[in-house]
Amino acid sequence: MEKFKLSENFINKYKRKKPPFGFNGLGELVYMRTYSRIKENGKNERWWETVQRVVEGTYSMQMTWINSHQLGWNPWQAQKSAQDMYDRIFTMKFLPPGRGLWAMGTPITEEKGLYAALNNCAFVSTKTLKEDYSKPFCFLMDASMLGVGVGFDTKGAGEIIVKGIQKDRDEIVYQIPDTREGWVESVRLLLESYFHGQAPVEFDYNLIRPAGEPIKGFGGVASGYEPLEEVHEDIRKVLDINTGKPITITTIVDIMNLIGKCVVAGNVRRTAEIVFGDPHNEEYLDLKNYKVNPHRDQYGWTSNNSVFAELGMDYTDICKRIVDNGEPGLAWLDNMRHFSRMKNGGDDKDHRVAGGNPCLEQSLESYELCCLVETFPNNHDSFEDYARTLKYAYLYAKTVTLGRTHWSDTNRVMLRNRRIGCSVSGVAQFITNRGLDNLRLWLEDGYDVIQDWDGVYSDWFAVPKSIKTTSVKPSGTVSLLAGATPGLHYPESRFYIRRIRLSVNSDLIEPLKKAGYKIEKAFGSEDTTLVVEVPVDVGEGIRTVKELSIWEQFSLASFMQRHWADNQVSCTATFDPKTEADQLPNVLNYFQYRLKGISLLPRHDLGAYKQMPYEAIDEKEYNRQVKKLSNLSFGVIKNEEAEIDKFCNNDSCEITPITGDNDDQDYAN
Repeated sequence: MEKFKLSENFINKYKRKKPPFGFNGLGELVYMRTYSRIKENGKNERWWETVQRVVEGTYSMQMTWINSHQLGWNPWQAQKSAQDMYDRIFTMKFLPPGRGLWAMGTPITEEKGLYAALNNCAFVSTKTLKEDYSKPFCFLMDASMLGVGVGFDTKGAGEIIVKGIQKDRDEIVYQIPDTREGWVESVRLLLESYFHGQAPVEFDYNLIRPAGEPIKGFGGVASGYEPLEEVHEDIRKVLDINTGKPITITTIVDIMNLIGKCVVAGNVRRTAEIVFGDPHNEEYLDLKNYKVNPHRDQYGWTSNNSVFAELGMDYTDICKRIVDNGEPGLAWLDNMRHFSRMKNGGDDKDHRVAGGNPCLEQSLESYELCCLVETFPNNHDSFEDYARTLKYAYLYAKTVTLGRTHWSDTNRVMLRNRRIGCSVSGVAQFITNRGLDNLRLWLEDGYDVIQDWDGVYSDWFAVPKSIKTTSVKPSGTVSLLAGATPGLHYPESRFYIRRIRLSVNSDLIEPLKKAGYKIEKAFGSEDTTLVVEVPVDVGEGIRTVKELSIWEQFSLASFMQRHWADNQVSCTATFDPKTEADQLPNVLNYFQYRLKGISLLPRHDLGAYKQMPYEAIDEKEYNRQVKKLSNLSFGVIKNEEAEIDKFCNNDSCEITPITGDNDDQDYAN
């Protein structure tokens, strides 16, 4: 693959520039820990190098596509465009997703061609189990091992009989290769043996590298064979119990969750799953009732459980469950299929949608992937500047759709839809600084900008326009880099301490000590882990989420769904169970025609405990801690092992304690 290169003279301008990392060094710390890859010389990337890798990888994908289709590549105009994209990422006016910061422009894509790894999220339906018994399960495992969060449904329940293995036949031995493909194939063979009534399958794990060995490309260290052996045994137990019976909702979710647990223990540090079920089915609704299903206590946590809510349904019983533990979430499939932006009326162009991703900001067909990108309107001085940023944010995401995956079903959907999700973060900061009406104007005009560029670039790439283009993702670590509040969510407190965990051997520790950051041994992991405290100020005048009623939070989600998101808005609305629980059915009834999905989380006073990830503080304490800090300089860092970000890039995916000019006519024209 021929590679695009930015001008050396251009790059030299940025080598000594200080990136605008947010929140008193927190953004830089998160970058160094999470996204800075180790180079061939053993040193970690600096921000200018990461941005260079990402931009060059993006334009290399474009160049390959244009040249392979003989569409006419203009190197001079491409260079000019790439430099503009570079500057807007470097200054954090927009950022690719964590997946992109990690994988774009690496051998993962440029040598192995695993373009699926650039995508955030996916969905697969089990409705077609009859056609291919093991395929949905293998897709979820394969995608999860590539770092993609996956949603699935339970519509395959009753579609096939678990025949069981024929114990009187000679067992088949499969020696598992030390590859992602080998792990997935082992699960396929095991499932097929039970679903088709075949001979027992046994596994030889000798080729799998020992625990602790580094994993090239994806980062991290090997888990050894134990997590895979464990998932094999666990799946056998589930299917043995169900032999001779139609596959049930519980069995489907058990297998998917067990696979998720295996992946978490393997080379990908975090996985994300969401399952969708019938709001009236007691078996489904009790999946996280561990008194009813005690066997699921060890792995039920791997998925967020949601329901396909029906317009006009009675929400009373669902709300009682939400008050207890924050689940299920709700997705209105009819709205997902019928509407783009709510203000535009129904268009039914997404009538094939079957579900969504784990944080529910994307409508998705079965086997479809999504690529998200994040913009920060509050980091701009004018709408004209923001409009320019939207061009390049859109272009990054659109470029990712040019990469073929290794799944034919996925390619079939993505070649047709070209679905992307341009998101906004720092919404709370923007409203505080410029007001809600200015936000509306920026969103509406910005949406039009994206549609215009989609026409230009789709024509230039000779591909269909994207079926949908905008979302509001919940964000998390990516927004921390830019010093932005995540998505549309308001903070728990204006001032707080953010605690980050690092290995005791991390090369980041010494620079942090020199700069005056408080570092202590991690409670319960004193020998291996240290905890760093970073004081954070979200911004003057900003309200906290405790000041927003459940009605106001829903209203803001509805506002974003109306004026910006043609996909969906990811929103976790928090509520006081003592004062607002009785209002939940009325809130859902009122907003069911204005939203496509929502999650709810009761605010409980859990009290303080050692080393909470977030700890609210007052302004006096914040100022006291900041005075102790000096300039943070990581200097030369070697061998800091980057971590793969959680795939929704969202702290709220995990329940945590509540505390214009002429040069626009660029190479696409």
